Amino acid sequence: MRRTSRMGLVAAAALAGAWLAGTAAAQDSVTVSSWGGAYQEAESKAVFAPTAKELNITIKEDTLTGLPDVRVQVEAGAVNWDIAELSSFECVTGAKSNLFEKLDYSVIDKDGIDPKIATDYWIAGAIYYSTVLAWNKSKFKDNPPKTWADFWDVEKYPGKRAMWNQPATMLELALMADGVAPDKLYPLDIERAFKKMRELKPHIAVWWTSGAQSAQILKDKEVEMVAIWNGRVSTIIKDGADADFTFNQGLLDFNCLTIPRGSKRVALAQKTIAKFLTPDIQANIPKYIDYGPVNLKAFDTGKIAAGDAPKICSSPENAAIQATLDPFWWGENLTKVQEMWDEMIQE
Repeated sequence: MRRTSRMGLVAAAALAGAWLAGTAAAQDSVTVSSWGGAYQEAESKAVFAPTAKELNITIKEDTLTGLPDVRVQVEAGAVNWDIAELSSFECVTGAKSNLFEKLDYSVIDKDGIDPKIATDYWIAGAIYYSTVLAWNKSKFKDNPPKTWADFWDVEKYPGKRAMWNQPATMLELALMADGVAPDKLYPLDIERAFKKMRELKPHIAVWWTSGAQSAQILKDKEVEMVAIWNGRVSTIIKDGADADFTFNQGLLDFNCLTIPRGSKRVALAQKTIAKFLTPDIQANIPKYIDYGPVNLKAFDTGKIAAGDAPKICSSPENAAIQATLDPFWWGENLTKVQEMWDEMIQE
């Protein structure tokens, strides 16, 4: 009788231990900080939630405004985020400033991702997006603008314009408007780009500072044309806005994933990033927002319908008619060019 009881206690203890281990595994968590708003809502559904389920972890979410937020945490030795999603050129700058943990490519499979944007300390993800030319449909009707030269042509296409108050991306558009081929943009001819920007500056009614603002001014017809992120304009079109856009001469760019130096969950962050970038999860992105997967094998999963590909910025057919931003050039030159930009805006 005592022997049976003792064995029962041992078995019960073993079961309890197994249950506790399972509970602990389920309670493993990472904190991801991204850009907030409609984008992060879509990202949460497309990427974070399925990753958490597959890895049996909790993904906590936070928001950031850019690299300075990461820098503050790292330099203070008080890192609250395990994964930070940043702009492409911020990742270049942050890596040079030793703000990130090294990525482990024995864990992260970068197959399907452009090897140029899978570096030691950051990798492209979770999305590609494009800066595109968008316009008021009723204003231009059957003869809409098609190129950045048209955007600059205020006689053929009269009306107010809006551009992002940021040199990265806007200077590339100026050079394409001036006749530079999309595949010949870099290194940027800064003097030529600023000369072209100054030609159009009197017709820029709004220098927008947020994606929401850029979409709202087009929806409200405050401007006739705007350089805007494709996901923002497609969202207002779905909501009934009298607008349209083209991927022709768009500027393709990406967000990037990093592990802030000092994270206490580096190993789990590596696994989480790896899952974010799998083709199956990447293929979820266009279901929730009109941005594109960075892992191009997502197009081979069967989850993206052939009819949907023309709407996706990183689909092969759309990528072929766009330029691609060079984050390495901007990582080297942004500080100098930003000063020049600020002077131009204040003139």
